[in-house]
Amino acid sequence: MTTPGATAPLVIEALQEWRGWLEDLTERFAVLAPPDSTPVSSADLWHWERACTRLVTVVADRTQAESGWYGHCMQVLRWFLAYNGIDEGQTEEIVKNAVGGRFGSWIAPDVSVVDAVSSRFAIGVGGIR
Repeated sequence: MTTPGATAPLVIEALQEWRGWLEDLTERFAVLAPPDSTPVSSADLWHWERACTRLVTVVADRTQAESGWYGHCMQVLRWFLAYNGIDEGQTEEIVKNAVGGRFGSWIAPDVSVVDAVSSRFAIGVGGIR
């Protein structure tokens, strides 16, 4: 941050980038959601596992798995669950149980870790009644 004239374009660019990311996530959420009119608890666990895998992968890629990337990843997973009508308390528990401590800063997760997290994520959503 320097002068207002030099700072303003940088702020605008950052806001446009953030908006683009949010719009991208909105499109992904729509594609990854279970089929229309399927209640969350009765959707095939495959939908939730697939969604988690894809979202973890895109967040790791987008952030280049830099410092603390997994915090944003967990946020995106909570947003996805909220998008699908799952309440905040349940989203927090599902994501914490699925991800908690399994990702590290500056390290992109390997396939086996993403698979394990995605499986736990799906099981957590499947346990909603």
